[in-house]
Amino acid sequence: MVSLWGSKNGGDDQPRSGDATPPDGEGSRHSSQRQQDADERTRLLPPPRRDGYLDPDDPAVSPYNLWSVRALRYMTVLFLVITFLWWVVLLVSIFVSPPMMHARGSGYFDFAYTTLTAGNLLIAILFFSTPSKAMQISGLIVAVFLTMDMIIILAVQRVRVEEGWIGIASVIWATVIAIYNVVADRVVAWGKKEEEERLTGRQETRRTLREWCAVLTSSVIMIVLVAVVLLLTATLILRSRDASLAPPGERYYVDGQKYQVHLACVGAVTKDPAGNPNPTVMLEAGERPVEDTFDDWIYDAYQNGTIDRYCYWDRPGYGWSDNAPSPHSAGMSADALSEALAQAGEQGPWVLVSAGVGGIHSRIFSSRHVRDIKGIFLIDALHEDLLYRLASPGRGFMLWVRGVISPLGLDRLAGALFKGRTREDRIYGRSAYQGGKFLKAKLQENLVANSLTKNEVSSARNIQSPDTPLVVVSSGIEVRKDGEWEKKQEDLTKLTDKLVAWDVVNGAPHEVWDTLEGRQILEKRLGELVRG
Repeated sequence: MVSLWGSKNGGDDQPRSGDATPPDGEGSRHSSQRQQDADERTRLLPPPRRDGYLDPDDPAVSPYNLWSVRALRYMTVLFLVITFLWWVVLLVSIFVSPPMMHARGSGYFDFAYTTLTAGNLLIAILFFSTPSKAMQISGLIVAVFLTMDMIIILAVQRVRVEEGWIGIASVIWATVIAIYNVVADRVVAWGKKEEEERLTGRQETRRTLREWCAVLTSSVIMIVLVAVVLLLTATLILRSRDASLAPPGERYYVDGQKYQVHLACVGAVTKDPAGNPNPTVMLEAGERPVEDTFDDWIYDAYQNGTIDRYCYWDRPGYGWSDNAPSPHSAGMSADALSEALAQAGEQGPWVLVSAGVGGIHSRIFSSRHVRDIKGIFLIDALHEDLLYRLASPGRGFMLWVRGVISPLGLDRLAGALFKGRTREDRIYGRSAYQGGKFLKAKLQENLVANSLTKNEVSSARNIQSPDTPLVVVSSGIEVRKDGEWEKKQEDLTKLTDKLVAWDVVNGAPHEVWDTLEGRQILEKRLGELVRG
């Protein structure tokens, strides 16, 4: 009887009588084949190596066997936790400045470098056990450019002052972590080699498909990080060049030495026959810096003798002024202006000229200096009931997003390289809106426009002296296309009981001075207001 596995029962191993005797050699060959057939006791895995080494694919072959490699991983995790906590603090400080945590710059600079550091550490942890030459080279490039950034921020005084200890610490930390990651990757590669030689007898030169995917992914991400660092460095170099442009006026510390604002005056103080000083025109910018909006027509008025003297300043975040701590309202700006004027020895009297949202600031300033105000001139000014347009959540979110990516300088670099944008353009001109400081100022404006600022200007309306001469000039285009804007312009004419004139300039945009007729009307009404 034949068994289940093809062998015969008993000892009947000899061929039966009558059976054909196989040729010599065939019997032994068939016998050997039967011995090699698998049964329930056959070993499925290959026999263990008898040379004392493990297979290279054995999970026991790992760089984590070394305490130095394990310690590096624990340190990397610790550094990531510290960086994340710092990142959260910086994120919060954009909206509410903690004590001793105010950067006179935008706050987006240190946030960008801390985000870069967190990303660098996260990549190091995710691909810790799969070191590669590509990751080491790209990490070294990142470290080199971050070292350059650290040298720049320490060497350029204006940048160093704007970013303060927060920005300096963020850049130094990013540089240290970049260097640490390069060293850690080298140590892990060394540990992997040591363990392979110790446990398998040789260094493994091949990679599994999973390892190749990890290397490819990490390389692509590191290339993106290299591009980000290149942009950060280029933008920092551009900022360093812009810092060499001196302001036309002086910077004054305000709010307990927390930040500086720029104030400039043109012309000498003149006096009337009775010996009293003539009014000085005080300019308040609208949606853009005053140097890029009022400068042409107001200087023409000065040259023509319509006015004898004028002063202007940059609100926090505009032009040459630093950013203020958050939150920051229009009333706080008015206080900063008052402090700067006091330090400069400017005493007025004042004729306040403002446009757009600057009208809110001028009205608050007027209510706090009632005796010194000889006239208010509003040029298509924003009404307090329309502040909700500045305070929309969607606008605030977009300002925050643009601020976060502003340290990359995508539009500023493109403007400098391909459009011929100059330092003047970037500080106060047509490219100023792309800067982090300007975006931070607009975000601060958005956050409190319909709360703190609205309460302040509503109180200012009640305090405002009814005897103050008032001129209102409105944009004909804005009045025609927006019925609510027209009604609110009319309401602005009732701020005081001494309305000198209300002009609606047909064909003029929001910035009325962009048309010839607009400039002529503005200069005419300003002269009437100054001469009383």
